[in-house]
Amino acid sequence: MNFETFNFHPSVMAGVRSLGYTIPTPIQLKAIPPVMLGRDVIGLAQTGTGKTAAFVLPILHKLLTGPLGRVRCLIISPTRELAEQTCDFINSLQSFTGLRGVTIYGGVGESQQIMSLRNGADIIVACPGRLLDFLWKGTVGLADLEVLVIDEADRMFDMGFLPDIRSILACILNQRQTLLFSATMPENIRRLTRDILNNPVTIQVDRQMPAKTVAHRLYPVEPHLKTELLKEILKQTKTDSVLVFTRTKHRAERLTQQLVRAGYRANALQGNMPQHRRQSVLKDFRAGATKILVATDIASRGIDILQISHVINYDMPESVDDYIHRAGRTGRVEKSGDAFTLVTDADTSKIRALERLLKKPLERQTIHGFNYAKPAPADKPRFSRQPQSTSRQ
Repeated sequence: MNFETFNFHPSVMAGVRSLGYTIPTPIQLKAIPPVMLGRDVIGLAQTGTGKTAAFVLPILHKLLTGPLGRVRCLIISPTRELAEQTCDFINSLQSFTGLRGVTIYGGVGESQQIMSLRNGADIIVACPGRLLDFLWKGTVGLADLEVLVIDEADRMFDMGFLPDIRSILACILNQRQTLLFSATMPENIRRLTRDILNNPVTIQVDRQMPAKTVAHRLYPVEPHLKTELLKEILKQTKTDSVLVFTRTKHRAERLTQQLVRAGYRANALQGNMPQHRRQSVLKDFRAGATKILVATDIASRGIDILQISHVINYDMPESVDDYIHRAGRTGRVEKSGDAFTLVTDADTSKIRALERLLKKPLERQTIHGFNYAKPAPADKPRFSRQPQSTSRQ
């Protein structure tokens, strides 16, 4: 089956051809028909499966049958990067469809976004916090809304946005088509779907595996030696651009500082950064001015950089889905890539789950000359002298 089968509006089809799309991905094949029929849809799919086109293309088809310049579609995204990526895709087809998308997110001034809204928008792609602020101020009106999309709903939950989502939904009074996409379906999200979707069609596609061009290796190490081992791996490995994942934003910042002190061109990407700083960090990484980007899973959502040669998991991912998402950042467009993971004894069950998924044992590596027996530094005493007893005789 090809995209001609969907009978898109000629303007949408012209855009599809301009992008070089020929064969739909599984999520596109399953989701586009019910979306075009106006059904509510639950789509269970990982990032990288083509889900953005799975909802954007049929939405453009629908909006072309009505008046332009009114906000008739709202797409809620968990991160600014994903919002920009989605809006860029919509606007890449603007010359064919005449439909215009606008992004709304925090971390930057309001004036430019307000001006963009005043110039007319058919689709808003927004992060919850700034959108809710604009709704309360009356800066955005949703009286003409026809389609609502909640993208990466499980990430919204991880980031604490679920109360904001419910507040936004309370501001939408008119009937609409609702589409919800999520990689997983925890109970909180399941309850949300029951509350806001009307007789939805549920679509699930098989988990996307990392590309066959990616080599997977484990580096067993004691927790206190992780940073030293990472430096040694970087020293002995020929790399282009390296994406290092940590579990927390504080660890991302601390590790970045240690790498910079060791002479590496490194930067951190974490959720507390102002938007202009995040954009600057990503620009430097894309341009090669920064060779190592240290990020958390949430901060990295929406990053789409093709030339990453190595993904290094400083911390083992919490789930196999997270591992797939991380490893999928390398080995793209038929290029070879490497996914290295520093593992400790505490990661044994996660390693077993990953090996079951990949259906093969993963190669364990050691670095020649590295002192794996180096003891952990002794804890500093909490008191310079023994505390006196406070009990009375």
